[in-house]
Amino acid sequence: MERVLRGPALCVVLLAGVVVAAADSEMPAELSAADTIVSSVTDVKQRLLLDEVLDRNPRLARLAAEASAAAQRAPQVKALPDPTASLTWFLMSPQTRVGPLQATINISQTLPWFGTLGLEEQAAMLDAAASRARVEAARLEVVTEARNAYLELQFLDAESRLARSDRATLEHYSELALARYASGVGLDQAVIKLQAEITRTDSRLLGIATRRAGVVAQLNALRDRPQTTPVVVADPIAQRSVRLDPESLRLRSLAGRPEMAAATAESEAASVRVERSKKAYSPNLMVGLRYGFVGRREDEAGRLFPPEGNGDDDLALTAGVSVPVWRSKLRAGVEEGTARQLAAEEAVREAATAIDGELGELLHRIPLLEDQVDLYDTVLIVQARQSLFSAESAYAAGTAGALDLLDAERVLLQVRVAAARARTDLEIAYARLEGVVAGPLGVTS
Repeated sequence: MERVLRGPALCVVLLAGVVVAAADSEMPAELSAADTIVSSVTDVKQRLLLDEVLDRNPRLARLAAEASAAAQRAPQVKALPDPTASLTWFLMSPQTRVGPLQATINISQTLPWFGTLGLEEQAAMLDAAASRARVEAARLEVVTEARNAYLELQFLDAESRLARSDRATLEHYSELALARYASGVGLDQAVIKLQAEITRTDSRLLGIATRRAGVVAQLNALRDRPQTTPVVVADPIAQRSVRLDPESLRLRSLAGRPEMAAATAESEAASVRVERSKKAYSPNLMVGLRYGFVGRREDEAGRLFPPEGNGDDDLALTAGVSVPVWRSKLRAGVEEGTARQLAAEEAVREAATAIDGELGELLHRIPLLEDQVDLYDTVLIVQARQSLFSAESAYAAGTAGALDLLDAERVLLQVRVAAARARTDLEIAYARLEGVVAGPLGVTS
């Protein structure tokens, strides 16, 4: 009895069939998880970059070609084995009652036991569905990697802008300190210290440029472009707030992640192959047709008294079965299939555990990052600005020196950079979470 697909595996196979049918026709296919995430990105430059990555990434192209090859396996395994045709020409013809047998033509066809080909086709279809799901998993992974790199570029550009603004401020402070020193009020130590900080800022800008070049190279590798191809990013968008429902996100992850679909399809394919290995205990059938070319009798008795049907060709049907006598080999085949089925079932559990781990880490980290961003925006930056304003007022009044200005400016720069880093880390965490749940998150504000 043939095994019937059911549950998640049936959904996977049906989905694969819909995708193939949509590709063969001109009907638009439903967007994949990666395409849905890309279409939800509001940053136009980022969205165009992600589209290019999905279109040109060499790894995705290789996996897609492998999936296409796997899809062609089912039509092959469901077909009957090729028939066998043979010709026998007798150099010394055996004599029959009606004449010498000169040659025979034999045509035979092997027929696997009932249901065997159907099981092989089901397993091949499930393999193709798993291969296609692995392509989608890779697309999600590549999109998330590209988004993280793009967000990192946004941070580096923001850090560079802050450093350049800081350098301009330090130059202004240096001019003020130099003027005071020339008038005999200030100290040369302040001028030297400010010039040293300007040099440090120049060094920092070079470091930022070096880090940016590395991220650009990573993005160009993802989209298969020359390493010198520039990447232009937009200014960061306004901070978003996302409502996180752990149970809902977990259900979305388990239902939408291609890794789960691939593991489920592979598990079902292994189960089908166990049923196929049990079919090996049943014999294969063979049917054939034999046609013999018979010559006329040339011996003296045949010429004097030719028999009825002298020289008539003969036609025969043949049938046979294979004899599965090597039972130890058959048992080993079933045991191997059972072990592979167990391994595939564990792979499903492993995929679910990995998703839970990723989801748990992000759900714990994101609220902390949100609190950190809020702390920087509402408290620390405000305090740092007030501290700098007080230092500037005291410097103008002559009650504070240039080094006090420098300290306040350093604190403000560090807080601004840390705030930009926290916002970037939060956006990266959101991007990773969308990759984990295989879809865009709902924004509450």
